Amino acid sequence: MDLKLDEEDLNTCVQCGLCLPACPTFRVTGEESKSPRGRIALMREVHINNAPVTDEVIESFETCVQCRGCEPACPSSVPYGHLMEQARESLADAGKITPLWQRLAFKPLAKPGLLQTGSTALAVAQRLKLVPKRLGLAQSLPLKQEPLVASGDDVYLFTGCVMDAWQRDVHRAGQRVIEAAGFGVTPTNELAPCCGALQAHAGLTKDTRRFAANMIAAFDDRPILVDSAGCGAAMKDYGHLLGTPEAEALSARVFDIQEWLAQHVDKLPAAEPIDARVAIQDPCHLRHVQRVHEATRTVLSPFVREIVELDDDGLCCGAGGAYSVMEPELAGQIRERKLKTIDRARPDLVASANPGCSMHLASAGVPTVHPMELVNRALSR
Repeated sequence: MDLKLDEEDLNTCVQCGLCLPACPTFRVTGEESKSPRGRIALMREVHINNAPVTDEVIESFETCVQCRGCEPACPSSVPYGHLMEQARESLADAGKITPLWQRLAFKPLAKPGLLQTGSTALAVAQRLKLVPKRLGLAQSLPLKQEPLVASGDDVYLFTGCVMDAWQRDVHRAGQRVIEAAGFGVTPTNELAPCCGALQAHAGLTKDTRRFAANMIAAFDDRPILVDSAGCGAAMKDYGHLLGTPEAEALSARVFDIQEWLAQHVDKLPAAEPIDARVAIQDPCHLRHVQRVHEATRTVLSPFVREIVELDDDGLCCGAGGAYSVMEPELAGQIRERKLKTIDRARPDLVASANPGCSMHLASAGVPTVHPMELVNRALSR
């Protein structure tokens, strides 16, 4: 089967195995087919040698968290994330993965009104204890949220889909922090209702390309600040995804909110630090893809008493967008390793700059907050 892969990219993998310790699914299973090296070997067999797409191949690809922790570990700079996304797109186009029910489940993400209605219904069901805990949702989904209001036109604040429906308080905190630094903020709201990150993970990359094109048409040349690591990584990849100068220009204007604030931290007012020992959990798409995770420490350190590092070199927590819902057993096993790491750090709070990570950890009882919430809390006092 033609997976439409770049054979030169495939051949950059020399099967050395240095990626194995950085792969969360290999760490918990020990199976070669659940490692980056094994998955690339299967891609070669299918794409070059026309091997059949067996159940083993499908399971291998579908159990990848797509954390891309293997990429910084790879001495050959294999573009594993792009290879996996392209392989999944080809398989989805052929109807071998991402069934109809899953495709339909993504549709409301680009329709804010429908998403809000569904989220409210889900919040009611949650309060009636009708929502299984294994879904890993936020502990108390909001029934009603106040809208975000523009305060100026210096920067955009990308609000997105699920995060805006379930964690708008994080957007609100981020907006207040940006304003405290002296900048006016325009929340994107319905201007750009979805970035397409979840769709790209599922192989529905055509939808992601459409969202990217819509965003290029809708936005002017202001910086676009993103407080969800997964969304920011997807938007920074639009240049690769569309291959146009316009897409490259938009991607160049996308910044993680901590990345951007780290350049302006001196403009934030002084505040008494929050009396807490805070462990930073680096979301994979902030650390391994955007590679701007140090900015979180720069922005957070003046506003908390103590920052403590986890000792697992940024190993994935198992959230992976919708992965914790689609692969709950593996996601739970990966999370157990992270929980042991957090226990060793003995923090009062865990700061995580991605909604999926924070919900996944919070559903296991970890007190998790977004870094912007902590900074806003300190400034508000």
